[in-house]
Amino acid sequence: MPPGQPVVAVEPSPGLLDRISNWVSENKAVVYTIAGVAVVVTGAGAVYYLSSDSKTKSDSEPKLSKKERRKRKEADRKATEPTESTPAPKQPEVAPVASDSELPDVDEDSVTKLTQQQREEYAAKLKAAGNKAYGDKAYNKAIDLYTKAILCKPDPVFYSNRAACYSALSQWDNVVEDTTAAISMDPEYVKAINRRAAAYENQKKYSEALLDFTASCIIDNFKSDSTAQAVERLLKTFAEEKAKEMIAARPAKMPSPIFVGNYLQSFRQKPRPAGLEDSAELSADTGKGQLQRGLQGLEKKTGDGYEEARVALEKAIELGDLGDTEALAYNCRGTIRTLLGKHAEATKDFDKSIELDPKFTQNYIKRASISLELGDPAAADAEFERALEQDNNDPDVYYHRAQAHFIKGNLAEAQKDYQKSIDLDKDFIFSHIQLGVTQYKMGSIASSMATFRRCIKNFPKVPDVYNYYGELLLDQSNFQEAIEKFDTAMEMEKQTKPMAMNVLPLINKALALFQWKQDFKEAETLCQKALIIDPECDIAVATMAQLLLQQNNVPGALKYFERAAELARTEGEIVNALSYAEATRTQVQVTEKYPKLAAKLAAGPGGPAGLRMPPQ
Repeated sequence: MPPGQPVVAVEPSPGLLDRISNWVSENKAVVYTIAGVAVVVTGAGAVYYLSSDSKTKSDSEPKLSKKERRKRKEADRKATEPTESTPAPKQPEVAPVASDSELPDVDEDSVTKLTQQQREEYAAKLKAAGNKAYGDKAYNKAIDLYTKAILCKPDPVFYSNRAACYSALSQWDNVVEDTTAAISMDPEYVKAINRRAAAYENQKKYSEALLDFTASCIIDNFKSDSTAQAVERLLKTFAEEKAKEMIAARPAKMPSPIFVGNYLQSFRQKPRPAGLEDSAELSADTGKGQLQRGLQGLEKKTGDGYEEARVALEKAIELGDLGDTEALAYNCRGTIRTLLGKHAEATKDFDKSIELDPKFTQNYIKRASISLELGDPAAADAEFERALEQDNNDPDVYYHRAQAHFIKGNLAEAQKDYQKSIDLDKDFIFSHIQLGVTQYKMGSIASSMATFRRCIKNFPKVPDVYNYYGELLLDQSNFQEAIEKFDTAMEMEKQTKPMAMNVLPLINKALALFQWKQDFKEAETLCQKALIIDPECDIAVATMAQLLLQQNNVPGALKYFERAAELARTEGEIVNALSYAEATRTQVQVTEKYPKLAAKLAAGPGGPAGLRMPPQ
């Protein structure tokens, strides 16, 4: 959400993240293999990789099932159906299936006495019989026949066919062994690669499976939807498994100070309760004294300040004797726990705060935030209704409910609630900013631009206005004016918040310079500055990863994707970052394992056959 003020505490600026996540459509380049698309960055730009010499083995492989046979037969018919000007292709000769009594009986000793021609003939008969046995689901018999065929003639098809039998028997180690043998003979044997990938997946060796399926996609010209879906499935499976491990192993920590600051300022600031002002001399040994320190820490808007607040708020509730400020103490501690991702503990704090003061509407809003984060929008809606029952004129409730509508894509309802929030309090800048963004998303470009021009007139000293107005200008490819707005926002940040500068204008300017002038050097410099100011800014890290991908610096990008996973706060965010990281790592491994593919990828547009630019 603009200014990073979500109902869900994990939602940063959508404008910025939309451009990062839509990198392919906007810049026609990204190294990422998922959902059947592998787009590769080279020095000359972006290319889809399409192999021109992938090998098809379907005529010689055993049939898997009646359904599969029908599907493949129909596909083959469409692909080879003759036209008036195209003669029908000559069908390959298939060895007749001999009866069991007619099949040659060979072993390691007898096969050495056969001529080369006899070996070829015997191998063809044994393979044909093996295919029939496979079709009859007589897998052990088929294995024996393929084994004898291999004795006569070691052939990748025979190994792959035998692997299919082992696969039907769930003997995954044997599948891997046979498919590896087939691939060593024919490195671009797609069906053998896919069979080994499936075996690895059943062994829960997800990285190995992903590598094979990715290579298969590239070699096979992305013709197979099932293989593409396997890549996507494995990325998700791997990332989800790894994310759970990461969450279980790492200690809870506060997110980026800018993230925390943006979340806190999404609520209208209210004066401290009487007796907690800075001028009040309170002992650090009392609950109220620690609550005062906690509020002071939050107001510093720095990483150290937020950590001070966390410790002080815990002590405040531990010491107790908070009087009429107890509800505030629980609300504040619940807020910190929400940011730490401790949802159950945070909810208990908000419940206690509501028990102490049912009209404290922030508690309902923050419980709604947790419900949304946990994927329960109905529960969030109920929380907003409870808040309005307590105070139907609280502009914060309408603002955050609008944020929830925005996240769910209910833009018309979001627009109504943002306007209601403005009607109740016209001085809260972020309602105006989000209204303008919502109008833009709805296609009302003129209304959106007018809203931002009014914001600049009425809030001339607020850097967020210039930053998000710049984002919309950038989306319209109005690069020069967008950069001017980002520069203005950065200068205001330096002047007004030197110790807690929001780095989003820096990152936005980096993206603008890349999109406008392909100025990688300056874009990287700006992102590095952002990371110096806020080393834990996940958006800066993600942007650096994408910029490095644009320059085909895949190892460098991989490090940043892994860093993004470390910084991610929720399981969903970790899964997303790990998916990118694993996809990038797989790209590296594919080119290392298949040098022939690497050479073609490096050639770029205008290189060897099989490479083409994506449609513009």
